[in-house]
Amino acid sequence: MELARIPAAGRVEGGQRQVNDGSGGKPHYHGHRDRLRDRLLARGGESLSDYEILEFLLFGAKPRGDTKPLAKALLAEFGSLSRVLTATPEALERVPGMGRASVAALKIVPQAAERLAREEAMAGDVISSWDKLLAYCRQTMAHQPVEQFRLLFLDKRNRLIADEVQQQGTIDHTPVYTREVVKRALELGAAALILVHNHPSGEAEPSAADIAMTEELVSASAKLGIVIHDHLVIGRAGHSSFRSLGLL
Repeated sequence: MELARIPAAGRVEGGQRQVNDGSGGKPHYHGHRDRLRDRLLARGGESLSDYEILEFLLFGAKPRGDTKPLAKALLAEFGSLSRVLTATPEALERVPGMGRASVAALKIVPQAAERLAREEAMAGDVISSWDKLLAYCRQTMAHQPVEQFRLLFLDKRNRLIADEVQQQGTIDHTPVYTREVVKRALELGAAALILVHNHPSGEAEPSAADIAMTEELVSASAKLGIVIHDHLVIGRAGHSSFRSLGLL
């Protein structure tokens, strides 16, 4: 009678067979992780493909197991790295293999990027850091599923006093109340405002309602000596500036 053979070089751990490839008992993906880390440190993040970046982010959540198949599954499901990182936790959890730890590992990335962009944009004169301001607004608002109306309150030297979401609406509409905007500006002692809102549809072209609302805010603010520097409309592919369009 032939006895069943059990491979001596393998073991089952966490429901997945870990194969000893002769590297001191470590499974094959350990070498892969080390190579990715070495490449990142030696050549920078540009040397990593999108799926390798996702692999890297998942390492901490999945200390055992090959993360490459899951990284590729996420890209196949959402279509791009940015869409993976900005997907809702609920959508991410629907991908087989994504648990709460993995979802958290991905969701912390846009938060870190947003805070970095904000610090760079809001240090000193906001107007003189316009490109960084745009980068911050796009990072914060371009992938929001509903419209948000954000107010940047500035002092006389164009330094940031406060950055607040004043209203949040639906996929194609946000109610804006002129009285509330002006009231908040007075409470903060703001000398100027930058208005920002997003279009979840992706298009950054101002609507007729956007233009009418802005004209009303400019008129009400001017009576109190508050300047509106610009109104930015943020889309997934770009932005519009009321001042650049001659609407301010």
